[in-house]
Amino acid sequence: MQKKVQGKFSPGDFRLKVKRSSAGLGLYAEEAIPKGKCIIEYTGRVISKEEEYKSRSKYLFEINKDKTIDGTTRRNTARYINHSCRPNAEVEIRKGRVFILARRAIKEGEELSYDYGKEYIDEHIKPYGCRCIKCKPSLHVLLKKSA
Repeated sequence: MQKKVQGKFSPGDFRLKVKRSSAGLGLYAEEAIPKGKCIIEYTGRVISKEEEYKSRSKYLFEINKDKTIDGTTRRNTARYINHSCRPNAEVEIRKGRVFILARRAIKEGEELSYDYGKEYIDEHIKPYGCRCIKCKPSLHVLLKKSA
């Protein structure tokens, strides 16, 4: 049984909702979340590097050079947090556990995001194009260019 991590790393009881986003599905705040608060823990089965290489899961979170969390389980709603080049959340790894904290104040209705890191971006995002708000042009910019 895992010990509950106290203080800054105790996930808050924030209301969150999975719904459609520009990247497929995303996790949204259903209430305001103050800067610095722990929003949610990324959970799942801890697997070895060997298991990671064999896995077909797209919800893998590397803890260190030897261990990875397979966040495939549907109970892990943190798996729906998408990448952003201008994120509103950040990751902290403590004692083999992954916590998502508010990097800034997050508004009600805002999609949660964090930076997945250079290696992931180079391998999985760049070939298809980043769809985060910072990189994806807004509709008014596209209309302006076509005029």
